[in-house]
Amino acid sequence: MSSSTSNSSPEQIVLRGMTWNHTRGFTPMVAAAQRFEELNPHVTIEWDKRSLQAFADHPIDDLAGRYDLLVIDHPWTGFAAREKVILPLDDYLPAAFLQDQADNAVGQSHNSYNYDGQQWALALDAATPVASLRPDLLQQKGLDEPKTWEDLMALAEQGLVAVPSIPQDTLMNFYMLCSAMGEDPCVGEEEVVSSAVGLEALGMLKALSDNLDRRCFDWNPIKVYEAMTLSDDFAYCPFAYGYANYAQPGYARKRLAFRDTVTAGPKAEHLKTTLGGTGLAISAQTKHAEVAAQFVEFAGNPDFQGSFYIQYGGQPGHRAAWQAEPANQLTNDYFANTLPTLDRAFLRPRYHGHMFFQDNSGAPIRNYLMHGGDANALLAQLNALYVKSRQG
Repeated sequence: MSSSTSNSSPEQIVLRGMTWNHTRGFTPMVAAAQRFEELNPHVTIEWDKRSLQAFADHPIDDLAGRYDLLVIDHPWTGFAAREKVILPLDDYLPAAFLQDQADNAVGQSHNSYNYDGQQWALALDAATPVASLRPDLLQQKGLDEPKTWEDLMALAEQGLVAVPSIPQDTLMNFYMLCSAMGEDPCVGEEEVVSSAVGLEALGMLKALSDNLDRRCFDWNPIKVYEAMTLSDDFAYCPFAYGYANYAQPGYARKRLAFRDTVTAGPKAEHLKTTLGGTGLAISAQTKHAEVAAQFVEFAGNPDFQGSFYIQYGGQPGHRAAWQAEPANQLTNDYFANTLPTLDRAFLRPRYHGHMFFQDNSGAPIRNYLMHGGDANALLAQLNALYVKSRQG
């Protein structure tokens, strides 16, 4: 936790923060902290990092006991609000600042951290699964970019498609295809989705998965992007949480281009993927809530987000940053091309028990995609987990 010394005036304050281990998650926070320290010499902010999987899974009540600032995943919001392990930002940030964040949100990113009428984190980072491609490889092979699910399947049958298929991403892809078939998941009390829609979504995901390199079942989005840029094995990824870093020149061996998703479903609409991103929260146990709030406001400033934050690898949460011309020039229009995908993204449930469902339902879906089995039995298993999670 935070500590202070009496060797200087004003009091020297040390804040500790925890984020996640990627250029997008770590570097901009360190850069923001450095600049904040230069403007506030009595403050030091030290950032630690954890893996992407731990970011999604590790209980934030444990982290809140050791850190002042937490970069969190929005499905934790309901738990955090009920257990009061982080502070409501409404009590520490100017109302006008929070209103600007709400008015200029990217999709439901800002709202994803609002629960029980209070704002529990600032959407410092916005993301959802989007499409990515190696234009050079498609051109070499004389192939067009996929526009429809049928186009995607044809390209997958040639072995040129990669999809992140670890349990967490598999569950998010299942959510996406349920929405494509006409039903958002986890809306009712007794079942994740209707049997008809669930079976259709599983069937589509299984057909695609049957054409994937088996390594995909051990890959998260970062590993997919590294495989697409370090090798020439894959020309297209239809949906993976977007990383603007891979659209910037010099970041990877090959530069990726990013697009909106293919169309699918009865209405032939672009896929509605499952919202991700990160929020910056303040531990309820910090001894320096006011200073921590000053840093949150500093990092979330739209001018800062649209320039310095992106330059150091960040993927901002403020809409003005996504629409800024310099940001799009740097990233080959990553932000402009994928903003429509963000704006329609599905907001996952955030009730207190949902993390139990999220943590336990991806693995059986992944197992089905890898080995086959009884889809009806799988849906029954998912429904049982869901009902249990609703009980808190």
